[in-house]
Amino acid sequence: MDRDELAAWLRLTLSEGVGNESARRLLAAFGLPQAIFSQSLAALEQVVSAPQAAQLLADPEGLAPLLETTWAWLQGQDETGQRRIITLGDPAYPASLLATEDPPLLLYMMGQALDAHALSRCVAIVGSRNPTPQGEANAQQFAKALAGAGLTVVSGMALGVDGAAHRGALEGAAAGQLATIAVVGTGLDRVYPKRHLALAHAIARQGVIVSEYPLGTPPLAPNFPKRNRIIAGLGAGTLVVEAALQSGSLITARMAVEQGKDVFAIPGSIHSPQSRGCHLLLKQGAKLVESAQDVLEELRLDSPAMPAAQMEPSSAEATANTARHAPLLRVLGFDPVGLDALVARTGMDAATLQAHLLELELEGHVGRLPGGLFQRSASA
Repeated sequence: MDRDELAAWLRLTLSEGVGNESARRLLAAFGLPQAIFSQSLAALEQVVSAPQAAQLLADPEGLAPLLETTWAWLQGQDETGQRRIITLGDPAYPASLLATEDPPLLLYMMGQALDAHALSRCVAIVGSRNPTPQGEANAQQFAKALAGAGLTVVSGMALGVDGAAHRGALEGAAAGQLATIAVVGTGLDRVYPKRHLALAHAIARQGVIVSEYPLGTPPLAPNFPKRNRIIAGLGAGTLVVEAALQSGSLITARMAVEQGKDVFAIPGSIHSPQSRGCHLLLKQGAKLVESAQDVLEELRLDSPAMPAAQMEPSSAEATANTARHAPLLRVLGFDPVGLDALVARTGMDAATLQAHLLELELEGHVGRLPGGLFQRSASA
């Protein structure tokens, strides 16, 4: 788009009191934003309320500096890939988002180009920002397997499950494949959380980062539940790995259901708060999955044959050292357990037991949870 067209779109999004729904009515009535702003007050009042019409005829605060910043950002090019803005009605706008109740007016994008084939083969993976070690491993392995089958993994670049899903997708995708889409709740001139800076650069090199928010938008709390509708809208289905009962992941799952999409959930321990959201989804009709192949079969997406190690992400051959710890692993079970209970089960003294647990933790066979609890990983 040229500078004048960009200015008109930004003015529409910044007009106070004019939300997406009113803006879509205006676009349907008058066409491009430039045409909206050439209308009289009386003409605008035929489509929106009088206060909204008055706001449309006033210059929004901050428009000029935002235009300068955005235009300069669009001209920039670095290791983060292409920068572009796709507007509602643009031929490149994702068709799956057009079918949702509230498609964004603008999509800011940074990274690789989106194509119709990749957009038709997306699956969303979401979950807790504070997953168990096994939950984080599941997210990464499912994403790796699905990307290896040619799918694009969509998530929100948050800590925990989101980050693991993006990393797994980048690991599993073939060269040249659109591995993953990160839908964020800030402007694309900043990375949140900051510790995901390297991950954001990796996503931009083999995927794309998407936001509906103008440059300079900070990580405001209301933005993150709102962006979940885009995550659900892009995915042909949504996989919830771990989630508490009060969780943004359940919001994404609800939005997917409202859009007529499949929802999948991985079951977990009945004692883990991070599994209760998944169990609630399963009670409500979500599809229980134990492997990436389960997701592929439900979505009926053609894919190349997947290696057995990818089909069962949580299975691995026991190492000789793991076999040495087999008695301890047996009494650990797969539910979280405290040190005192393990002392009682094994008969070991606390110091010896802690040494064995540390060794298993360093090998990735045991995870340490909040509250002094330990949990065996499924790979052990």
